[in-house]
Amino acid sequence: MLSGCRRALPAALRLAARGWAGGGGRRRVSTSWSPVGAAFDAKQQRSWLTGQSTGLFGVPELSSPEGFQEAQEKALQETEQLVQKACTTPPGPQIVMIFDQLSDALCRVADLADFVKIAHPDFAFREAAEEACRNIGTMVEKLNTNIKLCQSLKQLLANKEVMDSLGPETRQVAELFMFDFEISGIHLDEEKRKKAVDLNVKILDLCNQFLIGAHLPNKIDEHVLPEHIRYNFAVEGNYIQITGLHADCSDDLVREAAYKIFLYPNAEQLHCLEELLTSRNHLAQLVGYNTFAHRALQGTMARTPEKVMQFLETLSDRLFQRTLKDFEMMEGMKMKLNPQNSKLMPWDHPYYSGVLRAERYNIEPSLYCPFFSLGACMEGLNFLFNQLLGISLYAEQTEKGELWCEDVRKLAVVHENEGLLGYIYCDFFQRADKPHQDCHFTIRGGRLREDGEYQLPVVVLMLSLPHSTRSSPTLLTPGMMENLFHEMGHAMHSMLGRTRYQHVTGTRCPTDFAEVPSILMEYFASDYRVVNQFARHFQTGQSLPKSMVSRLCESKKICAAADMQLQVFYAVLDQLYHGEHPLKRSTTEILKETQEKFYGLPYVPNTAWQLRFSHLVGYGAKYYSYLMSRAIASMVWKQCFVQNPFDRAMGERYRREMLAHGGGKEPMLMVQGMLQKSPSVEDFVDALVSDLDQDFETFFMDSE
Repeated sequence: MLSGCRRALPAALRLAARGWAGGGGRRRVSTSWSPVGAAFDAKQQRSWLTGQSTGLFGVPELSSPEGFQEAQEKALQETEQLVQKACTTPPGPQIVMIFDQLSDALCRVADLADFVKIAHPDFAFREAAEEACRNIGTMVEKLNTNIKLCQSLKQLLANKEVMDSLGPETRQVAELFMFDFEISGIHLDEEKRKKAVDLNVKILDLCNQFLIGAHLPNKIDEHVLPEHIRYNFAVEGNYIQITGLHADCSDDLVREAAYKIFLYPNAEQLHCLEELLTSRNHLAQLVGYNTFAHRALQGTMARTPEKVMQFLETLSDRLFQRTLKDFEMMEGMKMKLNPQNSKLMPWDHPYYSGVLRAERYNIEPSLYCPFFSLGACMEGLNFLFNQLLGISLYAEQTEKGELWCEDVRKLAVVHENEGLLGYIYCDFFQRADKPHQDCHFTIRGGRLREDGEYQLPVVVLMLSLPHSTRSSPTLLTPGMMENLFHEMGHAMHSMLGRTRYQHVTGTRCPTDFAEVPSILMEYFASDYRVVNQFARHFQTGQSLPKSMVSRLCESKKICAAADMQLQVFYAVLDQLYHGEHPLKRSTTEILKETQEKFYGLPYVPNTAWQLRFSHLVGYGAKYYSYLMSRAIASMVWKQCFVQNPFDRAMGERYRREMLAHGGGKEPMLMVQGMLQKSPSVEDFVDALVSDLDQDFETFFMDSE
């Protein structure tokens, strides 16, 4: 019943939210707010002297690592009381409220700990957070198989009169809680229930093991490699360590060596993957599903593996000719640069597509960076949100001990009529041991509390941006700027998904819908009318020329069909691995066959790319989600915002129909509300393929 904490991204902790009024009224404006742009382009000034630490995120217990023990004990104590209450409350809306309180009590520790265990610079904090995650996880397993607790929810769902009196969001949340029980095997006899719990634990361990193995380097005797390319790799004694694919290296031989060595099969990792896929299938069948894919796709937009495959196969057919042309262009470029060995291979795709983009359009990142200071980009986002949604971002002073690193900034998100909506902590800068990934974490989910107050959402956005220097503020490449807009799309979903229940708050929605708001922001980031509002040279104040924005946008379409085809291949592979078991062939044989059918570049013998496919852990049977979300974002952009990216009426419709519900409404109903129609598989595919078409205006501008 706690899958909500994990399903979309984290959730809740009880913060004393400073700067807002008691009672049901509007949050008042805080005197500690300042303009957002200046906060990011200037060094942060701290005014702490002495005094007590407020604790991470304002949670008093978390002033030290030991506080995690205290926080989890409190949560577990509260959980026991709520379980007791749920089991003695008669069927009614109160049951759903208690279940949500139960979820919130656990999430406010588990989700905070999920973030701290990977992002905190202090090992002691990371270790304490890891332990808290484990302990809360154990409690979750117990609750998921608590028959009396489940019975109280079952009685509610079986009472037609009471169910008919509930609002649609309450009904949806009650059904989601029951679904969480069912996929844990609550309906099974005691022996099978124990087996389901054991399988869940085993799967969790295998996932962790697979993730570690997916990122481990491969070693090879240095004498195996030609001497003139050895300097490209790390050396350890007489061995060379290959830590990745070196996809951007200009030397074909380096990329070939990296590909063949890094992807060389590891027997232990192969066994781990096979065990993971088999265990997932056993669990799915144990709780009543044909395959793991059928279980994973319950409640998503796609709904069934058959629908997913229809989408992927239709898209692949439509991409086929375009992909062939892209491969021909890449092969032509390889012939030009390396006539002795011009056959296009899988290690060539990322490199030569980049060469083609750079040759056709002058998009050297250093030409763009001076126009994209971090402060300017934040002001651009502030302007866009203000125009579309009536929302402003303000930098807020933090208390001693509230942050885990001094360069983190805290933003207050404020609506022109509704006041303070929530907080975004911006952990944007590189530091030692910080994961190199751009992501969004929910620290506290929004919900309507028992006292009538709304619990404000709190999130963290994590990026890996360079620090400012003496001579310049932090400058972003176009890719970094787009990633910032993407992650801010998730943050706005969290701020505006103002649901009654934290179980479905913000980004806690099906995976194939969760990426829609973030990908839609990429379309805004590529529109000159939006970029022109903020892209100024940090020294001269000159605007970024329109032709440069157009070139950048068009460059993304070079070899874009082949890039999308590669994503289709990954998504199909994911479906096949999580389809019918036992698998008819080995995972490597399935990879080879799928690569040749759905990608087009040849499989390389003695490689096993699937052993590096870390998305199989978090996106098992759902890797297609990114493509489907992109299709919907494309339709929303073209139908609602392409005429005017600052259209307030459309912004309000977007909030009302898509952002406001979190996971409390079926995703396809949200899409229908926004687009005023129910899109078909063909509509999804049309949207993706039409994005690949060149804009002839750019060619005319370039020839002027």
